[in-house]
Amino acid sequence: MIRVVVVDDEPMVCAHLRTILSTAEDIEVVAEAADGAEAVEAVVRYQPRVVLMDLRMPGVDGLTATERISTLPRPPAVVALTTFDADTYVLRALRAGAAGFLVKSTPPADLISLVRVAADGHTVLSPEAARRLVASSADGQQRAERARGRTGALTEREREVLTCLGHGMSNADIAARLHLSEATVKSYVSRMLVKLDCANRTQAGLLAHEAGLVTP
Repeated sequence: MIRVVVVDDEPMVCAHLRTILSTAEDIEVVAEAADGAEAVEAVVRYQPRVVLMDLRMPGVDGLTATERISTLPRPPAVVALTTFDADTYVLRALRAGAAGFLVKSTPPADLISLVRVAADGHTVLSPEAARRLVASSADGQQRAERARGRTGALTEREREVLTCLGHGMSNADIAARLHLSEATVKSYVSRMLVKLDCANRTQAGLLAHEAGLVTP
């Protein structure tokens, strides 16, 4: 069972998300929270696998809550919720440790599918969305230079794996693309996250975009 915490200061949004997710037999909404402080408390208490986190809330906002949750011993996958995909808060949330983001108008079937993707430890971020977010960044040139410096020490194979992460590919997809075993890919990804000081696959994928490794 995938345990989910829903965080939004609008009760109707929480009720809407709960209604959609309750139609899936393998998903259970274990708690709702109206702000970031409540969200952190709910995560500690209920130990969910996924948190759907609104970013713009009064009091402790979703960005601050995401940062706090990412420092927990076994943090859940945090998926940012936003009303539009060019929200500058989204990029900050991804850099703070979020696994990806969803717009609140996401169709019900897609929402359920993407919660499952997040629970499995994969990226909830399309390459197109990542490209738009990086392009809209105010300090894009500086980040590009830093990203190229961080990825400069990678081996050719590691760069290939990192590029695949930038395309949002799963371990199975990467294994098929590079003719490797899934276990080998998992090992590469784990080592790269440490080498690049990335908290998760999403941060690594975002870094691939910033370094110019992912082309349209």
